Amino acid sequence: MALLAGQREPDLDVGLHGPIWVNARAYGQYATRSDHNQTLNSRGLIASVVSDAQRLVALEVALAKQELKDLATGNAIAIGVMAFGGLLTALAVLVALPSLVVWLVPWHWLAAAVWAAGYLIIGIFLVLVGKSRLQVRLPRRTLESLKENKEWALRHVKSNGR
Repeated sequence: MALLAGQREPDLDVGLHGPIWVNARAYGQYATRSDHNQTLNSRGLIASVVSDAQRLVALEVALAKQELKDLATGNAIAIGVMAFGGLLTALAVLVALPSLVVWLVPWHWLAAAVWAAGYLIIGIFLVLVGKSRLQVRLPRRTLESLKENKEWALRHVKSNGR
């Protein structure tokens, strides 16, 4: 950049292992251009890594959102089944109370008790099915993908740091 402004380049260039003394007049303008190209290549590589990292984070967020949406949908269905089972259980109790009244009348209590027992069995079954389908966990695929991305990033950093 200093050559474009007509100024002299400094004779000191900082490399990976300390300062490197460069005689710009001995190498001419090409020494500075290659240093400039290396800087541009390094900047391009860094920009590429940053861009890839940003895209990776966006994809991870999208994956997490999708997994959480799927999990929420499954859990909503399970909660609905459990709620319906609870409703049937409540109906069983509501039918059981009148059956006690019917029990006082000879022979009618048997029909009411069978009806209440049917509701109770169905209700308990639905509550157990809903409970078995309910899942409270972390999104597995997202965690696996994050581990893979961490390993990739560590390998990428190690290979560029040679």
